[in-house]
Amino acid sequence: MFSRFRSAARILLKGEPKKKSRNPVPAITTEELAEIKQFFPREKFFILGHARSGTTLLMRLLRLHEEVHANYQAHFFTRMPMLKSLVDTPEVEEWLTRKSNRWNQGRDLSPLILRAAADFIMERDAAREGKHIVGDKSPSSTIHGQVVRDTHLLYPDAKLIYIVRDGRDVLISERFRNFVEESKFLTSEDKRIIADLKVDSAPFSDGRRSIFTETSIRNIAKRWADDLSEIDSEGKRLYDGKYISLRYEDMLAQPFAEIARLWNFLGVKKVNKALEKQLVDEMSSNPDEEWQAKRNEDIASFLPKGQAGNWRRLFTEKDKALFKEIAGDILVRWGYEKDNNW
Repeated sequence: MFSRFRSAARILLKGEPKKKSRNPVPAITTEELAEIKQFFPREKFFILGHARSGTTLLMRLLRLHEEVHANYQAHFFTRMPMLKSLVDTPEVEEWLTRKSNRWNQGRDLSPLILRAAADFIMERDAAREGKHIVGDKSPSSTIHGQVVRDTHLLYPDAKLIYIVRDGRDVLISERFRNFVEESKFLTSEDKRIIADLKVDSAPFSDGRRSIFTETSIRNIAKRWADDLSEIDSEGKRLYDGKYISLRYEDMLAQPFAEIARLWNFLGVKKVNKALEKQLVDEMSSNPDEEWQAKRNEDIASFLPKGQAGNWRRLFTEKDKALFKEIAGDILVRWGYEKDNNW
């Protein structure tokens, strides 16, 4: 009884205690999904992939079809603060769930608000293009399987496309992007490598010197391996027939066959053979290469952008051993190697 009096007195003097965190956002229900699609009827898809895996090129190719629109880096589910930050406070939860708010029909309005916000952003763009299938591409390198779980919470009806690239080339591409951008995360050892590379690139091209530190290989290879394992596993588990994957290298080798496969997956009415030439023309352009050349030509010119197999001339024997230790089994699983004898 004394405890109750003390609690009542505290509330009287200081007000209701504030929650420190909100409850998890509930999944959108089947009924809510049907309701929101009355307002936002376009079919949705999301392109996922580890950074430097060809997500931008894939997006550019997919939207060549007259029925498909795609844009990039909304990061609804892939980079902080993410879409859920719009409702991610106890105060907002209280507002959207309070009993006196008769608009919520006794349920947290958060999933509807988040879905409506993302739908509007995507459909506004698609409407301008006159297209009825729309998707976002946002690469992720750190959140892995959580990306799929968060997406499924609001978009169980969407389709997921996951693009995979040889992790050794991902490693090189990410490393050079950090070099070109002069990333704030570069260490003193990284800066010494850059300085030596500018003076004489030959030792870095024939296996005598590595462009990596051991820490950089371990960090990126681990992220790449975790990303492939978790996203592919969760994509198959949660999306089943609405999930599809492809390899970047296959897209380069046979672009029309791979992109036509994806267009059919997205549900287009027809894939015109005339699109093959448009695909080839689009692939001949590399805006990222042009941007890097303008930013830091001395470094950017050392690495041909977008090619498969750059790792063969840049990896040292130590680089190979480290990558095998961390992610060799993933290379085998995705068909990049038959075993670890490479």
